[in-house]
Amino acid sequence: MSLKEKVEAEMKTAMKAKDKQSLQALRGIKSMILLAETEKGKSEGGLSEEAEVQLLSKAAKQRRESAEIYQKEGREDLAEVELAELKVIETFLPEQLSDEEIAATIQDIIKQTGASSMKDMGKVMGMAQKKFAGKADNKKVADLVKASLS
Repeated sequence: MSLKEKVEAEMKTAMKAKDKQSLQALRGIKSMILLAETEKGKSEGGLSEEAEVQLLSKAAKQRRESAEIYQKEGREDLAEVELAELKVIETFLPEQLSDEEIAATIQDIIKQTGASSMKDMGKVMGMAQKKFAGKADNKKVADLVKASLS
């Protein structure tokens, strides 16, 4: 079952339950999927699973950042909406890895690449991004890589 089909099924459930917040978030996800599918140069047949995860990760990051900004500005009402949408988006994302799991994998990557200083960060991050696609926040990964290479 593709992401689009899952979202549509969840939309029906949200409509029946009259859950307006979830429905709004699901409509946003569906809109992003449709935009990505109709972009120039995309082949027919929908998005790949990797592209779906990237799309959802981007949406989750946007919601997190928006909620942070709203909280700093004292707009808890708007932050709550963003956080509610984030929860809905996260239900479609793969299980997020813990800091310990990320750190252990980063150490393995550093050993594989032979990285020894900050000059090698690009090499390590390239492999890490492929390995953690959708399973970890890239900012968190970058911070842990910096700490390991310093």
